[in-house]
Amino acid sequence: MVRTAVVTGAGSGIGRACALGLLADGWTVVLTGRREERLRESARLADTRDRAVVLPADVTDAESVDALFSAVVERWGRLDLLFNNAADVMPYTPTENVDVADWHRVMDSIATGTFLCSRAAFRIMKTQAPRGGRIVNNGAPSAQMPRPDSVAFTAAKHAVAGITRSLSLDGRRYDISCGQIDIGNVTPADRPQPAVRQSDGSLRVEPTMDIRHVVDMVRAMAALPVGVNIQSVLVMPSAMPYVGRG
Repeated sequence: MVRTAVVTGAGSGIGRACALGLLADGWTVVLTGRREERLRESARLADTRDRAVVLPADVTDAESVDALFSAVVERWGRLDLLFNNAADVMPYTPTENVDVADWHRVMDSIATGTFLCSRAAFRIMKTQAPRGGRIVNNGAPSAQMPRPDSVAFTAAKHAVAGITRSLSLDGRRYDISCGQIDIGNVTPADRPQPAVRQSDGSLRVEPTMDIRHVVDMVRAMAALPVGVNIQSVLVMPSAMPYVGRG
């Protein structure tokens, strides 16, 4: 049976790397996001391009999301895995200076996008045969310990943590599992590691980890059988100043 996954934000970074990892494990992966050219770049990196399918969509738009998942069902008849990874961010900004448009942009891309895609996935997974599936949400350490001047991102990731718990509870009766991976500092593939905000307001370049450790964890979560779940996991460099942050 074909195992079908949808990865949002698959045009770069963690989304691209995890999509390629799932393809290596034999999944058929729908790579989605707003920028088709970046999605096609991701697909070209796959060794099994016949299983890497590009379907652009805007996760903040309900009609676009519904059309995406309708196309998945029309083509394969089922959905086994959703990785909610898409996110729009903004520079560190003091709360009193945050523009409302930036607030909505960050919240919509992370919280609303996670909800809309998960809602569509639930509608499929609860009625397909065999029934059930898995949703993995990309959280962040900020879902537990915020950085200064990051109110929109922090609020959005707290929302994702709440969505994860609600989906995990609501999915029980349909054999739908939902877990969350909170990801620490990852070495950027195409630029130097930026300095990040510390609890005292200063900027500091922190330790990072290779993105492959994130990919390995997502692959492990995806490989679990129905009825088994990793509810929440934090993957980070051991020396990252997270424990005791703030």
